Amino acid sequence: MAFRIGVELVAALVVGVGAGLLLDRWLGSTPWFLIVFFFLGAAAGVLNVYRAASRIGWAEAEGAPAPSEGKPEEEDDDWPSGTGSDRQ
Repeated sequence: MAFRIGVELVAALVVGVGAGLLLDRWLGSTPWFLIVFFFLGAAAGVLNVYRAASRIGWAEAEGAPAPSEGKPEEEDDDWPSGTGSDRQ
């Protein structure tokens, strides 16, 4: 799980820097898009790490397996489908 989180952070930075470099080369605006997309990539990477870490924390706190460890939950056939407001 730690490897996945690290890869997500690095991948977001690589995509951001790559997009910034391509836009700078295409528009001739060096280094402005590189700077902007570096920070956008870093923010996206941190957000991905936060989401992954909070999913781990919630799963462990509830005693349930982490999302990648268990099989997907099956729907409860006893209840009718809908928003849940009609359930009593």
